[in-house]
This record gives sequence, C-alpha cells and structure tokens, in this order.
Amino acid sequence: MDRDQSSADRAHAVAIIPARGGSKGLPGKNVMRVGGIPLVARAVAAARAARTVGRVVVTTDDGEIARVAREAGASVVQRPAELAGDTASSESALLHALDALAGSGRDEASVTLFIQATSPFVEPEDLDAAVTAVATGEADSVFAAVPSHAFIWRDEHGRNSRGAFGVNHDAGVRLRRQDRPAEFRETGAFYAMRTSGFREARHRFFGRIAVHLVPDLHGVEIDTAADLVVAQALANLIDGRTHAIDVDAVVTDFDGVHTDDTAIVGEAGVEFVRVSRSDGHGVARLREAGIPMLILSAETHPVVSARAAKLGVEVRQGVGDKATALTEWAEARGIRLDRIAYLGNDRGDLPALELVGWPVAVADAIPEVTRLARVVLERAGGQGAVRELADAVLAARAAASPVLTTALEGA
Repeated sequence: MDRDQSSADRAHAVAIIPARGGSKGLPGKNVMRVGGIPLVARAVAAARAARTVGRVVVTTDDGEIARVAREAGASVVQRPAELAGDTASSESALLHALDALAGSGRDEASVTLFIQATSPFVEPEDLDAAVTAVATGEADSVFAAVPSHAFIWRDEHGRNSRGAFGVNHDAGVRLRRQDRPAEFRETGAFYAMRTSGFREARHRFFGRIAVHLVPDLHGVEIDTAADLVVAQALANLIDGRTHAIDVDAVVTDFDGVHTDDTAIVGEAGVEFVRVSRSDGHGVARLREAGIPMLILSAETHPVVSARAAKLGVEVRQGVGDKATALTEWAEARGIRLDRIAYLGNDRGDLPALELVGWPVAVADAIPEVTRLARVVLERAGGQGAVRELADAVLAARAAASPVLTTALEGA
C-alpha cells in the first residue's frame, strides 16, 4: 500500500525525538554522523518512513539540531532550558512537546512514539509494529529490546571485595543457554505509549507493558566515543545501501579515486598514472543515463585533463576549496547538494563529503573519510571504485524506472 495514500494508517502516532544540545559524555553527539547521516536526521527518516506515524517532532534546545531536524522533514519544538539539563528526564521533554502540539489546535494522537536519536539503526517496520500493538489495545506501553543470555553478577561491597553473587542465576548450577528463561535487554531505541495513559502516569512504563524484539545489531546505543566508532563500523552492514545510491549527479576526486594514488616518473620528469578501464565503462553508462559528473582535483596536471577528456566529463583542477567549488557547480546546474554523490579518499575531500547527501569512500580511504562516508565501497581507488559507484547509482535509477531496468539487464 502506498503510504501517502493511506491517511488511516498514519493517524495513530506522533513521533517525538528529544535531542538536547548538551552532552558531557560525547558533546554534539545528536548531529554526529553515522553512515554519513546526522543521528537526529536518521531518527527523523525512520519515523517519517513508518506508515503509522502522522507527525514527526524534534524537541531541542540547540539551533544546529533544529536546523538538521527541519532539513530532514521534522517539525521542531523549542525545548526550555529547565528541561534541557543533565538532570531533566526524557518524560518531561515529551510531555512539554505534547502540550506544545496541543496548543497548536490539532487533535492529539492516540499513540506517542518516543524515539532516541542515539540509537542509529531504527527500522520503520519495528516502529509500525510497536505503534500497532498500542493502537489495537494489545499493550499500553511497548519498548525495543534484544534477547539477553548474559550471566549477571553483583558485588555490593566493591569490585575487589570477593563478595560477588549471581543476580539472574544460581552460581552453583550452570544451565545451558536454551535451558534458561528468556530475558530481554532494553535498547533505548524507541517506546510506543498510549498517549492518555502516558499523560496520567507521566512515565514511559505503565499498564500492560510489552517487549518488541529487534535484531541484536540494532541494539547499539551511542553514549561514548567508543560507541560511535562501533556504530560507524556497523553502518554499511546494517544500512545495506551500497547497491542503490539515489542521486542526480556524481562528483569525484581524481588522485586515489580514478588512480591508485601512485605515479611513475620518467627520466624527463614526466608523470604517468594507472587508471581502470572498468571505471571508464562505468562513467560511460552514467553519461548515457544523463547523469552529470564532475572531477574535482587539487592538483593541476595534464594527465587529469587528458583522462577527463577521454571520459567526456567536466573537470576542475587546482581546487583548494572543494566545498566552494562543488557548491558553485551544483548551483549553476540547479542540482541540490543532498542529491549528489561525492567519492573521495583523503583529507582534502572532507569538506565536500560533509556537504552532500551521499558521501562515498573508496575501500582504501583514510579513516577520517570512511567515518564520514554513508557508503564505503568494496573496491579501492584505481581498481574499479568509480565503476562500483556508477553501478550503484544506476541501480537506484533502475529501481525507479522499468525501462531503465530492462536496458541495464541487457548491458
């Protein structure tokens, strides 16, 4: 069913995402990127894709978070300072947001869906299942969890007191995993609540409480810098986006992307570089599909001009500020930055990667680039990375066009 055509499906819930600016453990974490997307924008996207959600709201005290949230398609409620400190509860922010929405004159949603931006791998289908369980009366409160088979221990007298004892098991009986009763670890990713019950209880857990299980890898929650590194490493695996990159233009670096970042220097000082014929075929297919392409190079060298001419694409050389050059090129052609894929490998590409909707890294890119990338390719620079990106862009076009699908199948 087309989610835009079913207002009934979307009438149950309002999704509220609390995202304050202050965080002592990891400052600015709500706009840090995982898979190339700010955390708060990932949460907004998941909520907007859920068919049972009618409105998505971010409550924040921070201007940058508000800007990112609006660009992602959410409404914003200004969170007062007294509800944005370290001791303020999430419930207080949710209740304030509900009151603000009620003041706008709209009917209150029957279900409140509380989503935490610090859980980057929320799936719309899981949100729908939780909302539906509440909307149909199966439960009053539903929370995301993963199964746990951990043996939990406690030592009330300190780490080295030698007084540890089993909390959820008998230390003298080592039961097998399959013989132990099921337990669940709350992930903190989302909570669906009957709105009237939540207003009365003023807490996320009340009435009949149900668990909604999510995959173990989706249970990642970002509180520390180490958590962020783990989430960034998992993003490609979980997001599964490497086969379809939906954009209107492709921009690439040259050295380390079209080449393997090495050069052969002859006796006369002439440099030669190695490129991939496969990349040339990929670029040709992009041109056939009418997708604009640009090469941005920090270097000025005849070999770059020659390769661009061979490929039949635009090139700008000697570019020290790639972000400005990319913005000017996009504006001149009426292409939105969030509809551009930029392929890079090194520090000079970071400003451009931060601008676009699809920052992409070659397989052998430096860590700073891979952490920023929405997709990390399987191929290295000069070894088919450009072709891999071209195939991913064309796959997205094919998914939206039966005619192009047929053409690609015969290619």
